[in-house]
Amino acid sequence: MGCGNLFFSLLITFSVALITYNVIISANAPLKLEFPGPSNPSSETGFLSVDPIIKMPVDRLRQPKRRLFHTAVTASDSVYNTWQCRIMYYWFKKFKEGSPGSEMGGFTRILHSGKPDRFVDEIPTFVAQPLPAGMDQGYIVLNRPWAFVQWLQQADIKEDYILMAEPDHIIVKPIPNLSRDGLGVAFPFFYIEPKKYESVLRKFFPEDKGPITNIDPIGNSPVIVGKESLKKIAPTWMNVSLAMKKDPEADKKFGWVLEMYAYAVASALHGVGNILYKDFMIQPPWDTEIGNKFIIHYTYGCDYDMKGKLMYGKIGEWRFDKRSYDAVWPPKNLSLPPPGVPESVVTLVKMVNEATANIPNWGS
Repeated sequence: MGCGNLFFSLLITFSVALITYNVIISANAPLKLEFPGPSNPSSETGFLSVDPIIKMPVDRLRQPKRRLFHTAVTASDSVYNTWQCRIMYYWFKKFKEGSPGSEMGGFTRILHSGKPDRFVDEIPTFVAQPLPAGMDQGYIVLNRPWAFVQWLQQADIKEDYILMAEPDHIIVKPIPNLSRDGLGVAFPFFYIEPKKYESVLRKFFPEDKGPITNIDPIGNSPVIVGKESLKKIAPTWMNVSLAMKKDPEADKKFGWVLEMYAYAVASALHGVGNILYKDFMIQPPWDTEIGNKFIIHYTYGCDYDMKGKLMYGKIGEWRFDKRSYDAVWPPKNLSLPPPGVPESVVTLVKMVNEATANIPNWGS
């Protein structure tokens, strides 16, 4: 009986000592929190009272880098060019300011009259010198490449890409940087036909430079191209333009689009290819819908009868033709086209009217 009591007392004492030892050890051990999963094979239930932190993938955290481009427009100080530039800049500003995340950067009117005009405070302007007297041979467009050469050499251009545009362009929605992989992006013109005029073009693009198909069917506008590429192309563009103008055969064959051919040749000589992007712009009245295009180019006259039928080649009962305003400012609130006229023409006139209604001191 006495032995039994002694054994029971020893068992109790040992149990108390063991419990005390475990409490002390637990109190001094660091707290470890292990997450369930492959890294913890001992976890079988997968239960955890604290939600694990899930990291966002790195590529989801990075915002796509914007590839800003600078819009540049060459112009003289004529009334004809000036009113077009004011309308063009109005719509550029409206879409840029309304789309702060777009890739539209700065804007410059490259004024090749040699001196500032009274609109330099309204439109960001770089004043370029015209070609020496007589060098353009009455073809004023030859001043365009020479003006770009000066601007690219002298101006502080922040953006890495350039959009070359023209005064008679109206932007209809924010333009993204459509260039890719070292290629420029350009609108293809149906009347630029390098293959057709191969014998003439070989004077400026020798056979050792590659097949004639290396010359894209483009002009210099609209084109988005890398700034460094354009710095190389521009002097060649100028020299080829002057050489073509001096060549009687080239001058006769290319006529008013001579400078466009010269840019296409210069781009090919420097190995700068172009993505041909038909949706870059439309040209009313031939293109009838805006769709997903970015620019309206109003180079052609729009003549219609009052039933909305196109009367191209004749003076229409209703008309809008920029050449009607070569020496005077277009009036505000031009009459809208009659019913049946395509959307592209209606949109063009409405956008001209909005601009002239909001640009200060229009017509003065």
